[in-house]
Amino acid sequence: MGIKAALSKPLAAWVHSRDQDWMRYPVQAQQAILEDVLKKAANTVFGRDHNFGNLKTHADYVKAVPVRDYEGLKTYFDRVKNGEPDVLWPGKPIYLAKTSGTTSGTKYIPITKASIPNHINGAKNALLSYIHETGNSKFLDGKLIFLSGSPELEEVGGIKTGRLSGIVNHHVPGYLRRNQMPSYQTNIIEDWETKLDKIVDETISERMTLISGIPPWVQMYFDKLQARTGKEIKDIFPDFSLFVYGGVNFDPYRAKLFKSIGKFVDSIETYPASEGFIAYQNSQKDSGLLLLLNSGIFYEFIPVSEFFDENPTRLTIGEVELGVNYALVLSSNAGLWGYSIGDTVKFVSKKPYKIVVTGRIKHFISAFGEHVISEEVERALFQTLRHFHGISVAEFTVAPHISSTEGEPSYHEWLIEFDQKPANMPAFERTLNNELCKLNSYYDDLIKGHVLSQLRVTALPEAAFQNYMRSQGKLGGQNKVPRLSNDRNLADGLLNV
Repeated sequence: MGIKAALSKPLAAWVHSRDQDWMRYPVQAQQAILEDVLKKAANTVFGRDHNFGNLKTHADYVKAVPVRDYEGLKTYFDRVKNGEPDVLWPGKPIYLAKTSGTTSGTKYIPITKASIPNHINGAKNALLSYIHETGNSKFLDGKLIFLSGSPELEEVGGIKTGRLSGIVNHHVPGYLRRNQMPSYQTNIIEDWETKLDKIVDETISERMTLISGIPPWVQMYFDKLQARTGKEIKDIFPDFSLFVYGGVNFDPYRAKLFKSIGKFVDSIETYPASEGFIAYQNSQKDSGLLLLLNSGIFYEFIPVSEFFDENPTRLTIGEVELGVNYALVLSSNAGLWGYSIGDTVKFVSKKPYKIVVTGRIKHFISAFGEHVISEEVERALFQTLRHFHGISVAEFTVAPHISSTEGEPSYHEWLIEFDQKPANMPAFERTLNNELCKLNSYYDDLIKGHVLSQLRVTALPEAAFQNYMRSQGKLGGQNKVPRLSNDRNLADGLLNV
């Protein structure tokens, strides 16, 4: 065992012991963060506009600070981007994380000196938690790859700006940097396919032990390795033992990814966002993600059923219930206040508080009143695939097909890129439809009432999703395909590429 692997074990034990303190007193930990961030931001532009100096309780905060998304806070973000100090947090941010917006174009999320440890320690502690539980630290002695965006930064308003993964790349601890791949020269290549070919060149002969990235882009990396060698990943990288991922639900990709690897490897799910590192899987015994309640972020949770109400209920950590879908709202030492991140989560444990990510608040189908969400379509497909052995899916999305002809039924169209197509597609469609009916009673009622006909599957050709993402300039990096949408823009784009 190398020195890094050996030294990581006592460090992992220390971090585990320290975390028990806030895990035992989660409500108090969150209250302390709220009080701290309000006090420190009281003399900012936002703090003065919202009377932070006189806010004492969460109820006071709710009255003073409404829930807003990026567009709702854009005037403040623009002032930050233009280089004005003391707008949302004292001073200027040390970085702006650049990410894609829905209606406002590119978003610039501040990362402050106070908030950067949240991003760095979240990722680090996910690995240390794994080491503490399993005793496996040998991966630290091999090569580690993080498939990410370019670490090359520009300046906006005098502030270093880039993709979150590129920013974090600059903060990889020195003791891991020698193990890190790919090289900086390769990592700054913007074209994803060119970059991936170079990554294969650099890693194919190395002792890779940890591989990290968004599952569909890791799968592209594996596909290129296999095309180059004709071997399974376990034979190319026999010491590969840990896969770290985040950003999308792993289940739809799991079968193909492990088939490519050729053996089981441990995996850690993480929940990083430009707005903060929110949670990570702290145990191999269950898939729940430990919500980080002591890391500079104060959380609020709005029941999804109330999210679009004028005055929705805003719950704190001590008020949430298991099994309920909540929209996630953040206030933090990055200068985010009542900020709707756009994600939905569900609690699967309260001791400690663990979540699963269930989708995006804007990603749903309710063209007919069914309000089908991402979690439901992913679960329906996962359950269906269990009935059809040997069938696997590379990628999929779901869209409504609204009939314009009298007598012709409307339905949900599932656009699926199969690795192996079902021999009996009608049976596959029936099973998938039945699984979705079990998960969503509104959809079931519409099917039984003949408002909707049974869903239909459109099998797309190989690489259809990659070709579409390429056509949109979104191939690789942190870009993800929406699981479902309430219009046909994505579906029609896929069919017309």
